[in-house]
Amino acid sequence: MELLRFACATASRPSTSVAVLFLSNTQRKKKQRNACSIRAQLSDDNDPLLQSAINSASLHPLFVDPYAGCFVLPHTRMDLENKSKQYCIATKFIDDKLLRTVNHIDGLKQVVLLSDGMDTRPYRLNWPSSTIIFDISPKRVFQKATEKLNGIGAKIPRRCLLLHVPLESPNIQETLVMKGFNGNRPSIWAIQGLPVMTLASFEEILLTASGMAMKGCLFLGELPAWLAETEFGNKSSTQKWMDNLFMSNGFKVEMISYDEVAKRLGKVVKPGDSENILFVAEQLRCSDDQMETWRRELQRVEEDGDEEGFEEL
Repeated sequence: MELLRFACATASRPSTSVAVLFLSNTQRKKKQRNACSIRAQLSDDNDPLLQSAINSASLHPLFVDPYAGCFVLPHTRMDLENKSKQYCIATKFIDDKLLRTVNHIDGLKQVVLLSDGMDTRPYRLNWPSSTIIFDISPKRVFQKATEKLNGIGAKIPRRCLLLHVPLESPNIQETLVMKGFNGNRPSIWAIQGLPVMTLASFEEILLTASGMAMKGCLFLGELPAWLAETEFGNKSSTQKWMDNLFMSNGFKVEMISYDEVAKRLGKVVKPGDSENILFVAEQLRCSDDQMETWRRELQRVEEDGDEEGFEEL
């Protein structure tokens, strides 16, 4: 299970002591074009090599993550290949979709993140007020990540709330309800980094989202390509498999091309060379809570009708 998620071409911030990995000249030129870098803690904010690396990596940042450095050991080195570039592209796509969606929701906003426990979105994104973020992830990893984030002063935006739902919960749907999730309110669900071990485990997640998300809500993110029961790389067969999987749970799904997203962002990735599937799905059914509300309302109307008829007699 991949526990660490790293930042993409993050810019320097005075309050955060971070460092961008130093690359060879050849590597640095390559990374400048793709604007991806890893940041690790450094004790001296005025290190000239640090500032030079940050300036080089920050020419065209996809997104800024001042907190990812706390998960990386000092002086860590890692070569960012095409797969990491696609992770950066997917992260930016998911970030933008999340914020655009919640900013169009009136009143209480519900965001469900399915992650590896080290997702910094609750801290680094500019969430509007009255946003409740439910993080579904492994308990042990989330606790350690929270300790590190608290240690560097990471804060949730004001008037927002972060609630953790352990992935190990025997019934995730019940736990979400206990934490305050309301199936009669709009929500948006995003998956990236969650350790999905089997197709059956993802189907359980999809079933949970299907029962809790209101009609019209979105479920988006990345899935491991090996989940597909087709030879990956054949877009039509993979799309058919995705359609069957999601539609059986009430979602209409669209596969998103990494290459097309990259082009919109002014970046380049190798097409057809990904271990993940980027997608956006829309809920076509009513949530369980919506169905229960309508059932009660129908029952009330019928009872009122019976009483009126009795009075006439």
